[in-house]
Amino acid sequence: MILDLSDPLVIGGGAVALVMLVLIALVAVLTARLGDVTRGQAHLAGTLGVLRDQQRAGEAQVGDALGASAEKTAQALGDLQRRLATIDAAQTKIEALSADVLGLQDILTNKQTRGAFGEIQLRDIVARALPPDGFTWQATLSNGRRADCLIHMPDPPGPLVIDAKFPLESYEALIADPKDPRAVTAFRAAIRTHVRAIAAKYILPGETAEGACLFLPSEAIHAELHANHADVVREAFGLRVWIVSPTTTMATLNTLRAILKDHRMREQAGAIRAALAALHRDVELIVERAGKLETHFDQARRDVEGIATAAERAGKRADRLDAFDFAEDAAPAPPRLAPVIRRG
Repeated sequence: MILDLSDPLVIGGGAVALVMLVLIALVAVLTARLGDVTRGQAHLAGTLGVLRDQQRAGEAQVGDALGASAEKTAQALGDLQRRLATIDAAQTKIEALSADVLGLQDILTNKQTRGAFGEIQLRDIVARALPPDGFTWQATLSNGRRADCLIHMPDPPGPLVIDAKFPLESYEALIADPKDPRAVTAFRAAIRTHVRAIAAKYILPGETAEGACLFLPSEAIHAELHANHADVVREAFGLRVWIVSPTTTMATLNTLRAILKDHRMREQAGAIRAALAALHRDVELIVERAGKLETHFDQARRDVEGIATAAERAGKRADRLDAFDFAEDAAPAPPRLAPVIRRG
């Protein structure tokens, strides 16, 4: 069939067919584009899902981090609170200690209370080192003087006096200005005066020992004396006054305790010998009575053996009587007795 291109119908049909082809091509292109868009949407949805998961994971991590940070912050605040409580308690103790220090300063400022403080420290040392009957507090001497502590030592050397007072004011002035010659002079004079007073009051021939002790309840004063004022210490030695600190007092008292123990052992030596003699007599009596008791046991054993022999004969005779055997018995042999063993 030959198409007539001049025929309007043919031309119209061709145009329609062309339009249809164009439309089909457009539909195919749009369908392809729509598929691309769908795939893009799916990819976008997947990407959004990944982003959502990442966001959730990030939110969880942020939440965990915030929780851990909050926990650490709470722990730090708790530690801080405890430390503040400890600081408050320490502050309270410091305030109490400050009050005690002020109280101690008040005590040491007054001479009477200062002497009582030194005596209390001396009491503690003496009570630890000596037996209760080895010393007396505030003992009155024949001259009417009252000694802080009297150690009951045997003669010789005799009772030993320990004085518990100490010159604090002059020492504090010396510590405040060690280079002040007036403070040095006042300190040395106070020590000398106190040493001479002890020598005059507490060293009594025939009543006390030939020396006495000046107790300083401060190692610092004792060290200052021996380090920088040796001549004062030598002067005290010349007056037979021994300057002692808490440490040297304990060492001295331990030596005195050994002397007291040795003296008491010598005093009890006669009583110990008498007790040993009585013990020896008791042992001799025990040995003698043990020998007598052994003799009694031997006699009892022989008696028991005789009783057993007699019982045996009586049993045999009872058997013959039971059997109507009245034959005359032969003369019985005398019982054999165990020999008597004499001891001692």
